Amino acid sequence: MEDIPELLETMMNEKREKSAAATKRIYELCDVGHKQNRVPMVCSGKYDVLTPLAQCLTQESGDGRHLACLALNNLSIPTENKRVMALGPSSSAVIGGLCKVIAEDKQESYLCCICLMNLSFLEASITTMLQHSPVPEGKDPKPPLDNPESLIRILEKLLKNAPAVPKSGSGKSEGVRWACGLIKNLAKSEENAALFGKTDIPKCVVDNIKNTSAPPSRWTSNSLEDFSLFVILNLAQWPGSREALIKAGAIDVIKPIMAEGDLQGLKATMACAFLGTSWGDFPESGSTAAKSVSELMTNIIEKKGKDGQYAYGVFKLYTSTKAYRDLSAAARAADGDSGDSNTKVLAVPSAVALCMQIVSDLVLAADDEANGGSKYVPDVKSAEYSAAAIQNMLPAILQAGDPPRKSIQSEKACGEISTMLMQYAQLSGTSAEGKECALKAAEEIKAAAGSARPILEISHDLWTQYRKREGQPLDQFISQEKGIEVDESGPLDFLPCVNSDSSCNIL
Repeated sequence: MEDIPELLETMMNEKREKSAAATKRIYELCDVGHKQNRVPMVCSGKYDVLTPLAQCLTQESGDGRHLACLALNNLSIPTENKRVMALGPSSSAVIGGLCKVIAEDKQESYLCCICLMNLSFLEASITTMLQHSPVPEGKDPKPPLDNPESLIRILEKLLKNAPAVPKSGSGKSEGVRWACGLIKNLAKSEENAALFGKTDIPKCVVDNIKNTSAPPSRWTSNSLEDFSLFVILNLAQWPGSREALIKAGAIDVIKPIMAEGDLQGLKATMACAFLGTSWGDFPESGSTAAKSVSELMTNIIEKKGKDGQYAYGVFKLYTSTKAYRDLSAAARAADGDSGDSNTKVLAVPSAVALCMQIVSDLVLAADDEANGGSKYVPDVKSAEYSAAAIQNMLPAILQAGDPPRKSIQSEKACGEISTMLMQYAQLSGTSAEGKECALKAAEEIKAAAGSARPILEISHDLWTQYRKREGQPLDQFISQEKGIEVDESGPLDFLPCVNSDSSCNIL
């Protein structure tokens, strides 16, 4: 490590073999056998390794460029380094150098895509990264979409110029594959998705799925197909890119994948829900979709993954709750006059209770006076989508028992749930859509009090059990109105015997 300053000077001031030898030594100091050096090399403040490495990316000599790519890849792995490399003083030089190698279609392109993908795992960096749009010194800034040298246009060109069926393992196919991995991460931001929607990238990733010969059951993690379907899922969530996917024919391409009972089937199911697929197109009358998405919601809240499919952190709670909302909307829209609601498939008590839990946990988190709380505090979007899902599922949730009967339990459940939804509607962070859904649902649930509602009762019981386990206040959503307090001031206080100052004696 003490040799680093001298090595950096050689990299900056020498050419060809000497520079490449110094770069090789820097790479060896952060290789797999020296992982402990990676954070100090970038974050200690003792040296600036990033600027010389970025400069090496612009070399004509293949060796120095290749070694610089390898070193930057290793250095981009620790979380602490990602922030410095993607957002720090050298970020423009690093991202610019990586983009230049990709734009020039050098054989190290795929290494540069991997490095950028590593940096994009820091979610705080993704909007800044996609805004990368370099211009010559002294020139006016250019928006990314107007600049062929911007990261987004370079990625678009890479995907558009790829052969329809790239040779597996070739430099070209590896570049496209890791570029899709990078786009998958960048597309998690709504702002970025809007930019992607104005390019040909949505069409390119749909074509990647369309042109593959491998069945979904054989797609491996981090394969081109796996990444491409993730990109479709992430872009499908946001209005700014949703239409571009529909226009590219995404629904017909991914609909058959829903039948797969694995990770790819789950991704395709959620993407189809976001893209407005008709309820009748979901396999097995929607039961597979309902089960897999509600299981995902549960796993995210319990901070766990699913063996052989996904790890915790791969999916966001707002993604799974939005998918459940959209599935319930599709089911309700398909209801006929037969009396039985399609939402019955989704309105299983455990899923309904989970939606209640997400909304009520947000209400509790916002109440400074409430004791207890959840280990998982949901975001405002997840609460909004859960409230909307409850509203969509009400035809099934409020289905009366057979034969109809009175139920004190249902009356209590209706009171508590409607109060909770009204409290959620009154939170300052609740969107207009969330407020509208919550108030409509609260009104409908309140009006249903009196008769037995079996699904509502069981859901309420599961929700209450959860709150007991978490040590949450069980009176939080019970109406506190116990009667009307009166005192001597009132409409008759003009009478002499009512006023406290009067000398009347009341016998």
